[in-house]
Amino acid sequence: MFHFLNDYSESAHPDIITAMHDAHLQQHKGYGFDEYSERVRDQIKAQLSDPDIAIHFGITGTQANLVCIDAMLTPIDGIIACDTGHIAVNEAGAIEATGHKVILAESKDGKLTIEALDKVRVRHSFTPHVVRAKAVYISNTTELGTVYSYHELKAISDYCRKHDMYLFMDGARLGAAIASSHANPDDKDMSIADYAQLTDIFWFGGTKMGAMFGEILIIPNKKIATDFNIYLKRHGGLMAKGYLLALQFEVLLKDNKYLELCHHANTMAKKLAEGIQSCGIELFVPAQSNQVFALMPQALIATLKNDFEFYEWEQLDNGFSIARLVTSWATPEMQVDRFVQLLQKATSNN
Repeated sequence: MFHFLNDYSESAHPDIITAMHDAHLQQHKGYGFDEYSERVRDQIKAQLSDPDIAIHFGITGTQANLVCIDAMLTPIDGIIACDTGHIAVNEAGAIEATGHKVILAESKDGKLTIEALDKVRVRHSFTPHVVRAKAVYISNTTELGTVYSYHELKAISDYCRKHDMYLFMDGARLGAAIASSHANPDDKDMSIADYAQLTDIFWFGGTKMGAMFGEILIIPNKKIATDFNIYLKRHGGLMAKGYLLALQFEVLLKDNKYLELCHHANTMAKKLAEGIQSCGIELFVPAQSNQVFALMPQALIATLKNDFEFYEWEQLDNGFSIARLVTSWATPEMQVDRFVQLLQKATSNN
């Protein structure tokens, strides 16, 4: 049994395991004041136009989201998110628990559009009767694996600045998004520097691109950066053994190792998507990164699950379901081939 359930099933890339083993008897300062954390901050800042941008480390994605949102909003503020957004549907009310309303907007292929954003912002301008829409949340890649182009992000960024709103980007799979943009000849290759110019605060996820755990929080907006470490501590995100977070990113950033790993995951997903389509099965959304969403008969899903695990994402009312398959830095190509072969056999018998 092999599964395409997620991109964090394997503990970590072997180079990270080796680095953690080599450092395990060394002594380090706590709470991000160690030499690993300083070196990683320098590595990130070397890619940015502003060397004074604040950089912190987080432990998990949900925690990163709630800390970032709480640090940027006042008690009367809410944040706009797609109806598919992670903070809206998969974080057990974590954002609302900080006292901030998540304001839903319609999505298109998992993305937030200017039209949907404007409609919600206008509706939330009738103060004092409604929560003020002060920030916008997007994720890249999105929860459906789609990737914002540079022009799409620039449009949202310009809109937010025009209306005095913060733009916050969840980067749980930002590595996959960057690797995807480097494979798209019709769009500008995106970099960490581009995201720093377009957003007020974002994070760069390690958990889903080969790290054991950990995220880098990058805060271009200096107003939000003020006292951010206090919010991080208040929400239990300031890890005493912070060097364990940083040394993993030192491995991933060296020679752009993370791009190599994310490119592999994206390539395996592309091959998987092409194999699925070759069997006459439609994709729910375009496969642009390391997640594939396919429209499959529920009977076919049951057959495939005899050999593979993956999510039946959503049951439809026509006997079909949306199946989600996720590849990772460690996905063997032979398992992708085996899945496609099984699919070919199952569909040819019908």
